Amino acid sequence: MAIRPVLRMGDPRLLEKSSSVKKFRTAALKELITDMRDTMASLNGAGLAAPQIGVNLQVVIFGIEGNVRYPDAEEVPFTILINPTLTPVNKEIEEGWEGCLSVPGMRGLVPRFVNLRYQGFDEKGKAIDRTVSDFHARVVQHECDHLAGILYPMRIRDLRNFGFTAELFPGEDIADD
Repeated sequence: MAIRPVLRMGDPRLLEKSSSVKKFRTAALKELITDMRDTMASLNGAGLAAPQIGVNLQVVIFGIEGNVRYPDAEEVPFTILINPTLTPVNKEIEEGWEGCLSVPGMRGLVPRFVNLRYQGFDEKGKAIDRTVSDFHARVVQHECDHLAGILYPMRIRDLRNFGFTAELFPGEDIADD
């Protein structure tokens, strides 16, 4: 339907906690998800949270298949996840490089749980309950952080591992955000 502008780090709306979705199968929710999908696709994103386009609702979408921003990433099925709950399966944490459409042109080394269970609902109100690991788990955690007003730089342990993509990875063909 529409490609919406993505809010960038510094916009106070990105720091707000999102409200839960109360009604499913509405025209407004369908339009929001369509706009999110169009926006994410136009920017080659791996995921997008509603707050990133200025909508303060607990809605995230994610999915990756042959993404130029993450050329070596495993495939993640396209998912619409509403009112999510995340539960670590164990305490194993791994640091990995992340970027964000709200923090364009930059990357940071972010600690995330390796194994994760996520629960929530799809756009029709059908329950989702998955246990995932590795990149899939990282993407879900990153997107759901937006619902709590958290941007990935807030999770970086050592700011020496945060910077512009071109400076951190000179000579590598990594698409800029």
